[in-house]
Amino acid sequence: MADDSKRFIIGTIGSYAAVGDSFTEGVGDPGPAGAFVGWADRLAVLLSDRLHTAHPAAESAGDFAADFRYANLAVRGRLLDQIVEEQVPRAKELAPDLVSFCAGGNDILRPGSDPDDIAARYEAAVADLTASVGTVLVCTGFDTRGVPVLRHLRGKIATYTAHVRAIADRHGCPVLDLWSLRSVQDRRAWSEDRLHLSADGHTRVALRAAQVLGLPLATDPDQPWPEEGHRSAAEVRRDNIHWAREHLVPWIGRRLRGESSGDHVHAKRPDLLPLP
Repeated sequence: MADDSKRFIIGTIGSYAAVGDSFTEGVGDPGPAGAFVGWADRLAVLLSDRLHTAHPAAESAGDFAADFRYANLAVRGRLLDQIVEEQVPRAKELAPDLVSFCAGGNDILRPGSDPDDIAARYEAAVADLTASVGTVLVCTGFDTRGVPVLRHLRGKIATYTAHVRAIADRHGCPVLDLWSLRSVQDRRAWSEDRLHLSADGHTRVALRAAQVLGLPLATDPDQPWPEEGHRSAAEVRRDNIHWAREHLVPWIGRRLRGESSGDHVHAKRPDLLPLP
C-alpha cells in the first residue's frame, strides 16, 4: 500500500463528519431500526476508541471535552453537485477535526459523463473544505473489473481515481484508496445488489481508512478471505438471474424515470454528537 498517511499527531481527532452518497451512508450494511451502519460509522468507533485510549486521565475525570463526536451527512443517490450544495456547507459549519469526502461515483455512472469535468468540480469542493476543517480524507473509486454492468466503466473510474490522487497531492489530503484494496475484489465484500458493499466489505474499508489515518490495527484490511466452496456454473447462472430480476432491472428503471433511491431520505446523523 502506498503511504497515504497525513502527518498529524494520533489521538488529536476528536470529531469527524462524513460527507457523500450511499457508500458513506452505509447502504448494504444493515443496522437496527432499518438504518444502515457502514464504513464511516465503523471508522468513527475506531477513532473514538483511539481518542479515549490517548486521554484516559481526562475520561476517568469525567472531562467531556474528550468525548468523540461524529456526524454522518451522507445520503444515498446524491450527485456531486448535490453533495457540495447540501452537505459541504454543513460540514464547514460543524468544523470537525476530520471530514471524509467521497463523491462523484453516481456522476460517473451517468451516460456521457466526463471524469475530467467531475474531477474539476470535486477539486473545488476539496479546496473549500481544506480551508475550513482540520483534515479532509478523500476516496478513490473501486476497481470494477469484476462487477457486472459496471466493468465497462472501469476506464472512466480509473481516470477519476487518478484525478483524486492528484487532487489529494495538491491539497495535502490523506487518500482512502479503494482501487488498491484487493480484499473488496471478492464477491463476499459486496451485498446482494452488487452495487453496495456488504457488512464485511464496509468493515474492510473502515479498517483501511483507519490505517491511512495512522491508527494502529490488529487486523489487516487486505487479509485473505477464508477458502470458499466451489460454485457450479448452474449456481452462478441462477444467482445472476436472481440479481438481474431483483436489483438490476429496478436500478435501470429508476434511472429511466429520473428517480433516486435517496428521494425523501435525509442524513441519518446531521449533528456532531457523542457516540452511544
